[in-house]
Amino acid sequence: MKAIRIEKNGDAGVLKLQEVPKPSFGPGEALVRIKAAGLNFIDIYQRTGRYSVPLPYTPGLEGSGIVEAIGSDVREVKPGDRVAYTLQFGSYAQYNVVKTAELIPLPDELTFEEGAAFPLQGMTAHYLLTEYVRIQAGQPEMTVLVHAAAGGVGLLLVQWLAHLGVRVIGTVSTEEKARIASGAGARDVIVYTREDFVASVRKLTDGKGVDLIYDGVGRATFPGDLEAVSFCGHIVLFGSASGPADPVGPNLFQAKSLSVHGGTLFNYLRTREELLNRAGDVLKGIHEGWLKLRIDRVLPLAEAAEAHRILESRKSTGKLVLNVT
Repeated sequence: MKAIRIEKNGDAGVLKLQEVPKPSFGPGEALVRIKAAGLNFIDIYQRTGRYSVPLPYTPGLEGSGIVEAIGSDVREVKPGDRVAYTLQFGSYAQYNVVKTAELIPLPDELTFEEGAAFPLQGMTAHYLLTEYVRIQAGQPEMTVLVHAAAGGVGLLLVQWLAHLGVRVIGTVSTEEKARIASGAGARDVIVYTREDFVASVRKLTDGKGVDLIYDGVGRATFPGDLEAVSFCGHIVLFGSASGPADPVGPNLFQAKSLSVHGGTLFNYLRTREELLNRAGDVLKGIHEGWLKLRIDRVLPLAEAAEAHRILESRKSTGKLVLNVT
């Protein structure tokens, strides 16, 4: 089978298309014929060595396809089932072995490209909205700042928050991305390349600041977050696209009585029930039409290196997907 392999850490050029043996599977596992693989910033962190992964390996933590065969003691799926998954290495390949407890049934109404676009980012948005400051429809209005509001997670957060009646302020890098974030439901959009987001937030909130900030950018934005958040507000760090946020002493949070949270999806998919509940809520939103997946472009597996370059350049809006067929 064909697969992308990484034999050393480095730039996108280390992604090499190779012919490798089809993987073997055992009890509680399924052999999945991959149709599409989703790209995520964590793929880049692993490729460059920021996050250590034993070499060599096949990258990709998100995919969709068809169950080709199953091992013993499998009850969750059967051959021929359409499935999606995340947090399992090896998606940049024609076949992958996945624990069946980690497979999500893929509705017939979704394409395989959509199946590779929703799990990681959709369930990330879900845990961000439910595990720290629980936001529910009909509660008193609050104002939330979403950084990278035209990115994969950002667009889903904006739509979900708007659906719940929350005032959303988004930050983006270009006018085009501002239009996209606004169309997704952001009431105000700040183009941070031409205006200081802290000053803009204070102006938009009459000096109060925002109640909650979702930050997947990290180093470039966290110092401003501490100024842009309101008294007794919350900051949730869930990514580091610009690098890890620089350390600060916890006493810094006392002056404004802030709560600062850190999260990763890995810690919120500990059981199959949790996986299916989160995925089910995301799929329900997609089915009802208020949550829309934006796939920026689909590239063939052989162009995985170019896909990484596009993602690193921050020029994409929404999701990048590899067509593996």
